[in-house]
Amino acid sequence: MNTQTTPAPQFYLTAPAACPYLPHEMERKVFTHLVGERAPELNDLLTQGGFRRSQNIAYRPACETCRACISVRILVNEFEPRRSMRRVQAANRDLFGYEYPAEPSSEQYTLFRRYLDRRHQKGGMSDMSVLDYAMMVEDTHVHTKVIEYRKRTEGAGLEERPRGELIAVALTDRMGDGLSMVYSYFDPNEQQRSLGTFMILDHIRRARALGLPHVYLGYWVKGSRKMDYKTKFLPQEHLMARGWERYDGGSSD
Repeated sequence: MNTQTTPAPQFYLTAPAACPYLPHEMERKVFTHLVGERAPELNDLLTQGGFRRSQNIAYRPACETCRACISVRILVNEFEPRRSMRRVQAANRDLFGYEYPAEPSSEQYTLFRRYLDRRHQKGGMSDMSVLDYAMMVEDTHVHTKVIEYRKRTEGAGLEERPRGELIAVALTDRMGDGLSMVYSYFDPNEQQRSLGTFMILDHIRRARALGLPHVYLGYWVKGSRKMDYKTKFLPQEHLMARGWERYDGGSSD
């Protein structure tokens, strides 16, 4: 009889570093590797427990003096778009999204660089090379897809990789209970489209069509203005000390 057990994941702790969201705070992270046949199952469990994925690493904050980072997931079956969100959907009716295996392209990287150079010049990803980008996309042992959003052109949708200007991209994990938006970016010259909001709305639609109850948005950091958009997709749940708790707050329009 074989009594050998599957090794449990090993967790590690990073050294303190300056927090990218809140001034005068220091961040630490606990992380583990997502590799092998059990990676999809482990990714599901860890994401449900507040972890995020970056390449083959799952991590979550483990800060000593701060608990501002809160995991957020949208309750897909109860979600109804606000009036402003319906306007975003209408403004992007000329776009279509196609899902592909997690494979990078030079076209994606060109858009990615334009996004970083305009929106995140001083961020931790600002110096990513084309090889770094390729690793971000394809270094995955879980069920990951790339969703490309393009402007419609005549005849688009008839080819294996449809024509049309690439305007936004989402890197997304499909889990047992939802879709996790790992990273997304868009054309900074199309600010009037609110493409970040549009991609979240599209993921809600895709999750609902797949019968999945959640869309995971990563961390909301109270006090960080650039994170405020995440709390507009209601109702949602926040991972607190006692588990996932319903959140219906936020302003209406």
